[in-house]
Amino acid sequence: MTQTIFSDEPAKGWIPPSIAAPFIGIFILVISMLPGDLLLENFGFTDSRGEPLGPLGFCLMLASFVAMGLGVFAWVRWVEKRSLASIGLRGKGRLRKFLTGLALGIVMMGAVVTAIALSGGYRVEDLFPAFASPAALGWIALLLAGFTIQASIEEIFFRGWMFSTIMRRWNPTAAFVLTSAAFTFVHFSPRTPLLPLVMTFTFSIFACAWARRSASIWGVMGWHTGWNWFGGTGFDVPITGLDSGLPALVVKMVPVGPAWLTGAGDGPEGSVFTLAMLTVACVVLLAPARPRHGLGMEPAPAGQEP
Repeated sequence: MTQTIFSDEPAKGWIPPSIAAPFIGIFILVISMLPGDLLLENFGFTDSRGEPLGPLGFCLMLASFVAMGLGVFAWVRWVEKRSLASIGLRGKGRLRKFLTGLALGIVMMGAVVTAIALSGGYRVEDLFPAFASPAALGWIALLLAGFTIQASIEEIFFRGWMFSTIMRRWNPTAAFVLTSAAFTFVHFSPRTPLLPLVMTFTFSIFACAWARRSASIWGVMGWHTGWNWFGGTGFDVPITGLDSGLPALVVKMVPVGPAWLTGAGDGPEGSVFTLAMLTVACVVLLAPARPRHGLGMEPAPAGQEP
């Protein structure tokens, strides 16, 4: 039986088998992003591991994410032949939902960093150092736009397209597990410790639960943006193992505690506090409850196009 998340609109094209969707998604990701990644490395904007070198490298990486977005849009339009509403780009109050998610992402990242500092994992070294450099503030503003594009495309790709595609052909459990496994796989590196990988899988479950509960991806797009941007610019610590190379917007934190507490080279995302917070958030979002309109959590009207 066909199950939908965002829209009951029938697909007019080919919906791949659920087990094939993650492999198709990874193929789309590779062929769309690899050329841009190779060019950035060739011109010295990323290192041999594909990590950006400074804020300019971060911004230029957006070209690869834009290519990734165009790749999945092309697949949805010409292969599956369904609308963008059916991959979560639907509903009323889209800007409000995005901005609410953005604020929550910033608050939750700030809460994690604060918890690490209070537990002795970080030492405060400097307050508002970015404000001493107008150039740094300009880059930080550009990175907000950049993370908006990067995080939004990741959500469209994984929680919008892949999650809804698997759901149409199988069941919610398979959609949660396969989508999260694929998301974790593309963030995998042999040097990544186990804790950040578990966190990545848990984050994807959290994002899938939010998308399903709200019947759109606008809110979780905003959350992902705020989380990445504030984590990467607010405290002069890595985000997803990447360093922006900019002074901290709020407070410069110096890791002094164990890796399980601070996340070490993976930043706050590798901390047990992040894993605990996201686990609690998953339980809340997966528990039966009335939709909360403050988070843009109104279910899609059955059989209606927004």
